[in-house]
Amino acid sequence: MMLFLIGLGNFSCKKIDDVQSTRLATEETNWKTLEDAKANLLSVYGLIRSATVSDNTHWLMGDLRQGDFAITNRADLKAIVNGQLNASYPVINRITNWRRFYAAVNAASLFIERSKEIRALDPRYTQLNNDVDVAQARMIRAFAYFYMVRIWGDVPLLTSSHDGDFVKVGRTSKDKVLAFCTNELLAAAQVVPFRYGGTDPIMPGLYYGANWPSWNGIVFTRLSAYIILAHIAAWQGNYIDAANYSKFVLDNQSTQYFVDGANPLDYIDMAALTENQNNYSPFAYKRATLMVGFPFEAGNGLSTSNGHIEQLTLAAPYIPKVQPEMFVTKDSILKIFTDPKDLRFSIDPISGLYRKNYFTNFESEQPIFSKIKVIYPSNTSGNVTLFSSSMVFSRMEEITLLRAEALAVLGQREAAINALNKAANLRGPIVYLSASSKDLIDAIFEERRRELMGEGWRWYDIVRYNRIKNSNGVFATKNGVPMTFKQFETAGGIYWPVSQDVINANSLITQNPYWQ
Repeated sequence: MMLFLIGLGNFSCKKIDDVQSTRLATEETNWKTLEDAKANLLSVYGLIRSATVSDNTHWLMGDLRQGDFAITNRADLKAIVNGQLNASYPVINRITNWRRFYAAVNAASLFIERSKEIRALDPRYTQLNNDVDVAQARMIRAFAYFYMVRIWGDVPLLTSSHDGDFVKVGRTSKDKVLAFCTNELLAAAQVVPFRYGGTDPIMPGLYYGANWPSWNGIVFTRLSAYIILAHIAAWQGNYIDAANYSKFVLDNQSTQYFVDGANPLDYIDMAALTENQNNYSPFAYKRATLMVGFPFEAGNGLSTSNGHIEQLTLAAPYIPKVQPEMFVTKDSILKIFTDPKDLRFSIDPISGLYRKNYFTNFESEQPIFSKIKVIYPSNTSGNVTLFSSSMVFSRMEEITLLRAEALAVLGQREAAINALNKAANLRGPIVYLSASSKDLIDAIFEERRRELMGEGWRWYDIVRYNRIKNSNGVFATKNGVPMTFKQFETAGGIYWPVSQDVINANSLITQNPYWQ
């Protein structure tokens, strides 16, 4: 009887295992309907979002190297601050593994190749819909490659999908990769609309059944394409194109102001930036002001405990944590924010009171960087807190400062000053006068440092600044040998090492020379 029951149990389990799941999509059932197109496209967005924010990659790589943040007690974060990027810590090993970026690249390539199959099977999926979707996939793939080039320099360039396999190819020169990105973005920019699900003449009407307020801040638009193009050009030192691409963005900003029922695309004041007044903050949920970035919409259940700067910077009184993992020291704050009327942070010389828009508990040993604090309070338990802040790559103030940088390099002084003052206009009476003796490039990068603190820009701004200045001073020291910035960059020091896991899996990949 016992053997019979065991045999019956085994038979039953096998029968259950043989039943095809109705909850999982398979290749046989995929690429058939309009709903498949939507799901597959959004999955590409999800993969690139995960690649940039997992383990807080965006902030660890952008804000810690020679940045403004000090570390309380995490040895792995201290290693990054100290430039020990090849230290043996699990977090460093994970963020230096580019495999997750290639997952997004592969998904984008797969969408480009296969989404057209849906047109013949579902009449609801029009040629225009497919063209716009494919253009978005091309933009995401280009963004992923640009992001990787900033981190690792030369990376493998894969332009077709590979079924479950990471193809073993060597690294492609960063110049060739960025040329590919530029061509892809320029082509896509001619196809995608300024907005989806509204009255945009390029693609009028609902987009996948939803209107523009449902899509703004989620998908890449035509302005997104030109923002990424401007940054690629600036990274290459091609400031003529950077100026032209950023001009296109600023010239068309007014056309996206209060259209189709969505929040406006505009410069935002301090209350909107740090407190989400009028629901304008690019950090909160999804907004038109999130021009390039990835939201974590709380209403759609996307709040997470990982992948947000708040996880590293907040503590009591905002979340149940005794101290933050990283903070800006008081000395650094006073050095960076020097204008007594700066709304982000300043101290009243008479009363001694300070503004709290960027920092809380300034009087403590570890001031809380509270500029970004999008907390989902109904889902906190003990020391577990969920956040809903977006990963913001660019917003109006950022792209305007990039344009100021480009114009200043090109010698268009008055136009550069106008752009600088426009970006800083809502942060207090911070005005750079034409007669000022202060170096204009210095003023622009100092403003970027203040305005974009905690947004993952500091290291990349340091690289561009030193390229412009071409200083002969000591930038870094390796094995006791001082190096100028040019020597440091030539040796590959501006890049991160490639994870040993990548090298072990692909014999054609060699380590960046600076880290060998």
